[in-house]
Amino acid sequence: MPEFKLHTPVAFLIFNRPDTTARVFSAIANARPPKLLVIADGPRANRPGEAERCAQTRAIIDRVDWDCEVMTNFAEANMGCKMRVATGIDWIFQQVEEAIILEDDCLPEQSFFRFCEEMLGRYRDNPRVGMVSGGNLQFGHQRGEGSYYFSRYAHIWGWATWRRAWNHYEREMPRWPAFRDQGWLNQLFDNQGERDYWQASFELVHSGKLDTWDCSWTFASLINGLVQVVPNVNMISNIGFGPEATHTHVVGIHADMPTRPITFPLKHPDFVLPDLEADRYISEDQIAPSFARRQWRRVKRLLRLS
Repeated sequence: MPEFKLHTPVAFLIFNRPDTTARVFSAIANARPPKLLVIADGPRANRPGEAERCAQTRAIIDRVDWDCEVMTNFAEANMGCKMRVATGIDWIFQQVEEAIILEDDCLPEQSFFRFCEEMLGRYRDNPRVGMVSGGNLQFGHQRGEGSYYFSRYAHIWGWATWRRAWNHYEREMPRWPAFRDQGWLNQLFDNQGERDYWQASFELVHSGKLDTWDCSWTFASLINGLVQVVPNVNMISNIGFGPEATHTHVVGIHADMPTRPITFPLKHPDFVLPDLEADRYISEDQIAPSFARRQWRRVKRLLRLS
């Protein structure tokens, strides 16, 4: 089989961590995308030394040594997670129709790039498919007979999507109050703990009290009935957990997950429908776990750290 050549643009979201950024950049460099779109947030004025770290991080992009069009969208001052990522992705899809998107702490296995490119091509004209994920949080559970399955959950640690899907995104979630008041969470989720989780999350984002962009993407996916492609192996390791992270401060079971290459040619599922068992596992194990599950996860985390 001839060596794979990537044709899809890659978008890279960076901030103030030159160490993790350099590792993810090396993976991108190995894939040699023809176009690299880099979005960077600016330093916070009250953080000593952050301007220097931001400058060091941005300088990593100067290491591009292959035939590649590099485009940058750098903020001069800090915009925060929600505004910087959301406006950055808006900018991406002003430039290109589809892209593979990596943040500075999402380290991909190399087959991730080919997987995304094939999925972007296969589902390009299917409006029901919202995105392609490189991450798998099923911890060894095989879902279906295919190389991947479909989920209603948007896993954004290494992903890809199209302009036509991102057009559904509404940063401030103006339709959340109507969605809430009409009881749609009760119709979509059986688990009361999960309903409580999403209600609290969406309320905080809508009110501006939670500085994150991805809840709005999950909301857009839910209200538009989008499904997401999820590989049956994990191809993304989040290397950014710890005190320097914006949100992932606690090193839990999702930190530094091992990755495996996906096998080609891909085996496609027969139906474009969410896998109910897979989604139930995400709901009960990770979004709203029982006390017993939380205790078991704590034990596993401690075993990993010992």
